[in-house]
Amino acid sequence: MATKKQRRRREKLQRHEYEYVVETEEGEEVVESPRRAAPNSRARADGAPKVVDRRGRVIKPPSWGRVLKRGAIFAPILLVLLFVTGGNLPLGAKILNAVILLAIFIPFSYLVDTMIYRSVQRRQSRNAGR
Repeated sequence: MATKKQRRRREKLQRHEYEYVVETEEGEEVVESPRRAAPNSRARADGAPKVVDRRGRVIKPPSWGRVLKRGAIFAPILLVLLFVTGGNLPLGAKILNAVILLAIFIPFSYLVDTMIYRSVQRRQSRNAGR
């Protein structure tokens, strides 16, 4: 038997305009008016429209800061992997391999972020023209 929360979620997904339903703190569902602007047509304070993916989440433009944070998260994982699979390589060689791999990973990650951002931007502008 599904819980109350699971049943509500299932019912919400089966409605056509489920994005206009907001749940209050008490668990009641309140239907907002569908006259509100859709997420794709909202504009930023500077006038440029937000880039929104299919789920309605805002896609931030690519930035080196986020890519460097991702690299900082990935670096220790990569280093541990090289230590485990490195075999007889000396410590300096393993660290050098990690640095070289990160030097490839960081710009490639920025490139992928840029490609995703542009493709979502193109899809949004195409759908806005319809």
